Amino acid sequence: MLIYLPIAELSVNMFVIFGMGGAVGFLSGLFGVGGGFLLTPLLIFSGIPPVVSVATVASQIVASSASAALSYWRRRMIDLKLAMVLMLSGMVGTLIGVVVFNGLRSLGQLDLIIGISYVTFLGAIGGLMLSESVRAILNARRGKPAPLRRPGQHNWIHGLPLKMRFKRSKLYVSAIPVVALGLGIGFLGALLGIGGGFILVPALIYLLRVPTNLVIGTSLIQIVATMSVATILHAVTNFSVDIVLAIILMVGGVIGAQFGARVGQNMRGDHLRALLGLLVLAVAIRFLFGLVTPPEEPFSLTTFSGSPL
Repeated sequence: MLIYLPIAELSVNMFVIFGMGGAVGFLSGLFGVGGGFLLTPLLIFSGIPPVVSVATVASQIVASSASAALSYWRRRMIDLKLAMVLMLSGMVGTLIGVVVFNGLRSLGQLDLIIGISYVTFLGAIGGLMLSESVRAILNARRGKPAPLRRPGQHNWIHGLPLKMRFKRSKLYVSAIPVVALGLGIGFLGALLGIGGGFILVPALIYLLRVPTNLVIGTSLIQIVATMSVATILHAVTNFSVDIVLAIILMVGGVIGAQFGARVGQNMRGDHLRALLGLLVLAVAIRFLFGLVTPPEEPFSLTTFSGSPL
């Protein structure tokens, strides 16, 4: 069933788009990520202009992440104070990201920057996550005890000033890395159409030593806030949010997120990290292939909004 997208200015199969939203929503609930790192490329690969893909995916991330976060809220698996600091700093980062997004768009360099950024960030983070999780799985099979990550265990992060106490996570750490994480992820979310959970989740686990059972729910709260701001700013400043596309993605995302949250709460942490690492690497490889492969048509005409003429 074909449906016309007024902002993207093309027709798409509604059930294919609904399936994309549902699958990414499932991953959002499963891994505690917004899912934009997967959905934005899928839309771009489907022929939807990058400008519209990035802006519209932000709205889908809000819906699917809010649905999954509600499930973790009911189970009291969220550090609200930590989420609040991440959320407020993330909103500031989102504002900066939208300004940079519009600047790159006006220069005509947005598509290239999006592609290079995806290959760089996803390749590095996916590789690190996959290697660490595979080592953990192999050690478990050999009977070797996994290194304990006790809440509050010290590393160089804990030597920074301006400390805050997060009672739910049993942490006493500097606010500097927490604010920096929020700013950076908010910026990337607005620029690339990603929730940033694939960065935030491992950062909370490995840098701040947040207990794994609280990481996913806390990450989802921050994602909901920053992507809500990104959606509003994209809609107001560059009018690139396609409401028809957004609604289809939202409905699929909300349904998928509920199933993902249920499955994720019953899986081992090292298995979850391995699966997420594989997904991140797969998307990075697909973007790299698109960057190095010559296009079928060397020249094309587009409107200022990025839609084909």
